[in-house]
Amino acid sequence: MSCQIRQLWIFSQYMTIHMGAKMNENEFFREATIRICGNLEIEVALLQCLKYLKGVIPVESMNLSVWEPDSKSLRVIARATDSGGEKADTLIPMSQIAKTNMEQMRKKFKASRWPDTDIINDSSADPGMREIIKHYDLEVSSLMHLILETVGRPLCSILVFGQGKNIYSEKDAQVLNLLKEPLSIAMSNALKHREVVKLKELLVEDNRYLHRELRQLSGDEIIGSDFGLRDIMKKTNQVASLDSPVLLLGETGVGKDVIANAIHSSSPRRKGPFIKMNCGAIPDTLIDSELFGHEKGAFTGALSEKRGRFERADKGTILLDEIGELPPQAQVRLLRVLQDKEIERVGGTKTIQLDIRIIAATNRNLEEMVKAKQFREDLWFRINVFPIMIPPLRERKSDIPALLKHFVNLKVKELKLPTIPVLSTGAIEPLMHYDWPGNIRELQNVVERALILNPTGPLNFNHMTLPKLTESNKLHEIIPMTGNLDEITSMHIRQILTQTNGKIHGPDGAADLLGINASTLRNRMNKLGIEYRKRRGD
Repeated sequence: MSCQIRQLWIFSQYMTIHMGAKMNENEFFREATIRICGNLEIEVALLQCLKYLKGVIPVESMNLSVWEPDSKSLRVIARATDSGGEKADTLIPMSQIAKTNMEQMRKKFKASRWPDTDIINDSSADPGMREIIKHYDLEVSSLMHLILETVGRPLCSILVFGQGKNIYSEKDAQVLNLLKEPLSIAMSNALKHREVVKLKELLVEDNRYLHRELRQLSGDEIIGSDFGLRDIMKKTNQVASLDSPVLLLGETGVGKDVIANAIHSSSPRRKGPFIKMNCGAIPDTLIDSELFGHEKGAFTGALSEKRGRFERADKGTILLDEIGELPPQAQVRLLRVLQDKEIERVGGTKTIQLDIRIIAATNRNLEEMVKAKQFREDLWFRINVFPIMIPPLRERKSDIPALLKHFVNLKVKELKLPTIPVLSTGAIEPLMHYDWPGNIRELQNVVERALILNPTGPLNFNHMTLPKLTESNKLHEIIPMTGNLDEITSMHIRQILTQTNGKIHGPDGAADLLGINASTLRNRMNKLGIEYRKRRGD
């Protein structure tokens, strides 16, 4: 009888004795592999393996571990006992003797001179095993140590513990040897999963950091929240905590995206994604794919599946800018998203549930488009739940000084200029009398152009084509650029008070010209130390 046939016969007899019924090697391997590889959670798989092995060999607990050469320590990845399985990340420090033994073991394994399973029938006699027994507060045990083959990985192994000394024999080791391959696969998957989790955590942290940086660069601060945009911010705060759709209306360049960002940042969804999409910038043939995603092979060029903007915005907020540009077929599908909060990818049949908040924005008159049959009436009713009209810059000129200072500081950073230049005398005067058809975006571009033309200052805006000023409409006081927003605000309020001869309340009063409540203006004057000049009618 050959050696291999004899081993199979011995194993068959051994299984017959321990299992109470004859079971061949293939059946044992299949049943054990199903339990080990049948669950993605390594601690569950290890527990199932332990329960199955208890009917074959004496075993009380099992550990999956990795030897970390850099720290000369053993890291336990998972552990299973009679009380259950647990995922672990436990580092067990080793004594100097144990470290030496583990390093020798690693070198032997690399040189393919390590036996399949090592039997240690007295844990107190092995330095490394003494450390493990001590760490888990176990009694002196018998152990079997199986080195696992994990390609490109550090030394990995499984430890099988049995209570008492001199428990295990070569036949027990032969049983454990049969599980080397499935246990190696399970260990490799567990290590890969750990790496993926760590990378995901790093990605989430990097994503948060980049979002913070982008918000700072994009001017996330709402300039004018105390003056020209006071009513807008009140509405924003009212709706932010809800999931109701919001419709932002206003001319191009008034800052609809900044208001949308403010709504998202103040909402319970602020930790989720904030996805923007300009509906007018995507060709009609690609709009469905961009919004809803597509399956592999859905159309020519769809080489792989793709998540759309709605899927990416799950648990967060999506801004549909220029929603009036959506083609009819996309309007129909958007209506379903608003009604049922679910989508289907292009070319797919699977329904994908969504948890999103939709903010729409447009510079077009959607009501007129509905009448002209250019926009669906039912979609209009769905998105027009809470409309917010953002005023153009020409109607909130009291915000220009603060906006000017903000954009100068912002563009100096973007252009990497060494210092913040000052304004030339009278530079702000023409800006206050310009109608700003491009609104805040135009002002931002004007500031950048001025910095490019004269980066060291003093800044002026002679490159602009502005209406000529007459002596009657010139400001009585020039507001210089300073480093303090309160100083700019104070000078602007004093200038308006000079124009109104100190009148605060009523028609043509300072509060009326500034577009704020009279009590708000008085509070601001008190804060800035501006004295009142009482006049009849105030």
